Amino acid sequence: MSYLLHLKCRECGRTYAAEPLAACDECWAPLEAVYDYARLWADLRRDDLAARPANMWRYRELLPLDGEPAVGRETGFTPLVAAPHLARALGAREVYLKNDAVNYPTLSFKDRVVAVALSKAREFGFDTVGCSSTGNLANAVAAQAAAGGFKAFIFVPADLENEKIVATQVYGATLVKIDGNYDQVNRLCAEIAQRHAWGLVNVNLRSYYAEGSKTVGYEIAEQLGWRLPQNVVVPMAGGSLITKISKAFGELAQLGWVPAAGPRFFGAQATGCSPISTAAKQGSTEIQPQKPRTIAKSLAIGNPADGPYAVKTILNSGGAAEDVSDDEIVNGIRLLAETEGLFTETAGGVTVAVTQKLLRAGRINPDESLVLVITGNGLKTIGAVNGSLGECVTIRPKIEAFEEQCLTLAAAEA
Repeated sequence: MSYLLHLKCRECGRTYAAEPLAACDECWAPLEAVYDYARLWADLRRDDLAARPANMWRYRELLPLDGEPAVGRETGFTPLVAAPHLARALGAREVYLKNDAVNYPTLSFKDRVVAVALSKAREFGFDTVGCSSTGNLANAVAAQAAAGGFKAFIFVPADLENEKIVATQVYGATLVKIDGNYDQVNRLCAEIAQRHAWGLVNVNLRSYYAEGSKTVGYEIAEQLGWRLPQNVVVPMAGGSLITKISKAFGELAQLGWVPAAGPRFFGAQATGCSPISTAAKQGSTEIQPQKPRTIAKSLAIGNPADGPYAVKTILNSGGAAEDVSDDEIVNGIRLLAETEGLFTETAGGVTVAVTQKLLRAGRINPDESLVLVITGNGLKTIGAVNGSLGECVTIRPKIEAFEEQCLTLAAAEA
C-alpha cells in the first residue's frame, strides 16, 4: 500500500499526479513527493520496524513506491560509527560517522536513491534508464540497471576519474562521455528525456529518486536510539541530500518518533565549486553558478538544482556552510583514515575538513553531538591522494635490513 498522495511544486504549490515529471509546468521549480501523514500516523508504529530486515526498505511506507522494490533489496542501513579518535583530533566530544562508503552495491549513498528511482521506473513501465552523473550515480545506475534487467545509458563529463568510469562500464551500461561539465551533461539529459521514453533518474524520475536520501536520516535517528544529533555535517553537490535528511527528521517528528527539535545543519563544499556555501555565507538563497575546478568531482555541480532549498535548510536550522581547498580535502581524507581506519572519497574529505574548519571557528559547539555524513568510498578516488603519502621503504629480505632501516625510521618518526 502506498501512502504517496501526489507531487507538489516547491515554489508555486501546484499539485500533480504521481507520474514521471521533471519539473513544474508553471514555474519550472522542482516537485516534492507528498504523503498522507495522517494515515501513516494511524497505521505505522515505530516498534513495527524492529522485526523488519536491516535495509532501507524497513521505512517503505515513507517512500514513494506502490509495491515491492524491483532492485536494491539489500541497500541501506549502513553503520553509524562512533569516532572517538577523530573526535579527539578535532577537539570535539561526541562524533559519529554515517558510513555510506560501505553501501550496497556500489559503495556510496547513491545506491539508495537509485534503488527508489529504478523501482519507480519499473512501476512506470520504462525498459531503459539513465542519468547524468559525476561518478557515484553512474556506478549505482549501471549496477542496479544490470540487476533489474534494464538497458542503461550513462552520461558523464569526459574528465571523470578513471576509477568511476571503469566501475560503470563493467556493468554493461552504455557510457557516453560529454566534452563539458556536469551542468552541460545534465541539460543534454533533460533534452533526451523530452524526446525518448526513458526513465532518467535525475530528470523525470528526480522527485522519486531524491526521496531515497531520506533513509540516511531515518537510519541516523534509529541508530542513535530514536534521538536526533545536535549537529549534522553533509557534503553538497546538487543540494538534495541535506534537504532530504532534514525532511526525514521532520517526518519522524510528525509521527511522534523523535523530539520535534531538530539539529543544526552544516553544508560542506569544495572551494573550487561552492555555489551553495557562498550563498549561505551571504545569507542569500540566490545561487550564482560557478565553473567547477576541484578534485572533489562528485561535488562538482556549478548550478545546483536544490541549492536554494539547501541554503534554507542550513540557515533555518541555525547552521552554516563552509568550503575547503583541494589540499584541505586531501588532509581530510588522510585524517579520517589515520584516526578511524575509514577511507573516504574526496566528498568525505570535504566533510571532514569543513567540520574541522567550523569547529575551529566556533560555529559548531564541540560539546554537542555531531554526525558526519560520509557518502562514498575512497577506492573511487585513489588518484586524489597519490603523491601525498610518501615513498614506501624497500629492503632486502633480511632481519638485519629490517632492523637497520625500518626500526630506525620508526624511531625517528616517533
